[in-house]
Amino acid sequence: MSSVENVLVKIPVTEEQAAAMMATMPSATFDFAAPVGDTSRLPRTPKLDIYRERVSQADVILGNVAPALIEASPRLQWIQLGSAGYEAYLAPGVLAPSTIVTNGTGAYGPAVAEHSFAMLLSLMKRLPAYRDDQRAHAWSDEGMVSTLAGARVLVLGAGDIGLCFARLCSAVGAACVGMRRHVSSNLTPEYAKAFERVASMGDLSQELPKADVVASFLPSSAETRGLVSAGFLASMKPGAYLVNAGRGDLIDQTALRAALEEGRLAGAALDVTMPEPLPANDQLWDTPNLIITPHVAGFWHLHSTLERVVSLATDNLGRFARGEGLRNLVRG
Repeated sequence: MSSVENVLVKIPVTEEQAAAMMATMPSATFDFAAPVGDTSRLPRTPKLDIYRERVSQADVILGNVAPALIEASPRLQWIQLGSAGYEAYLAPGVLAPSTIVTNGTGAYGPAVAEHSFAMLLSLMKRLPAYRDDQRAHAWSDEGMVSTLAGARVLVLGAGDIGLCFARLCSAVGAACVGMRRHVSSNLTPEYAKAFERVASMGDLSQELPKADVVASFLPSSAETRGLVSAGFLASMKPGAYLVNAGRGDLIDQTALRAALEEGRLAGAALDVTMPEPLPANDQLWDTPNLIITPHVAGFWHLHSTLERVVSLATDNLGRFARGEGLRNLVRG
């Protein structure tokens, strides 16, 4: 590791948190590009413009900077992403081969899981229809509803977010099965409590027809892109629900629209789409029994998420200064 002269901080921090960061590297200059102060009430769409020259001077970056601004800076030693997603930063030409990358995995579990759980229950209890009735001043009975009690929930991507989601579902009586690329022979106590079992993605074809709910928190990869195809949807249990809070390129949205319009699925909830933003004239907006939110389950809408991101970044700063192994290493 070369000496660190300049640290660019794009994550909003309090004065106390800023002081803790600077204490890890007393000889470095810290450029706090995001607000320093009260972080409990951030703007909905923070405008944190980072100019190219500020990025070019950074030896370390804490937070997400537009990949186009980095342009394989030979000076950048390490970037600590605030997000769990990192795919755009590993694209050719973005980072120099020597640049270390760590991400924000572990910070978003409660926020994304609670948002996904709320969307699912809203569908099962027909709350969007009742909201429409309220706006129309109509006192209407929207009919039968569903319950998670006794339901079988298939969680694709049983990492931190998937585990948090399974905890919520199992707490109200659902039986959860997790799906992962790599499965340990022995479940940790927290996994054993939340999941009935955790299986390999290779078992998907056997598990899919049994599930009353399929929830995905999978990242984007060659294996996951287009996974939820017309064939996938046809294999789902009739009347099942689909939730996606991972990546929008998981789903063939034309096939999903057809499955919902034909009534083969009871409902779907998407916090991610392809593309983003979803064009205003896209037919997906008007698909029945579908809830769409604009990729807001994560970010820092839940303040404790930001607290976790700041804590991780500060801890890794200290590790980097001491030459120790970094947490959440994506590329090193």
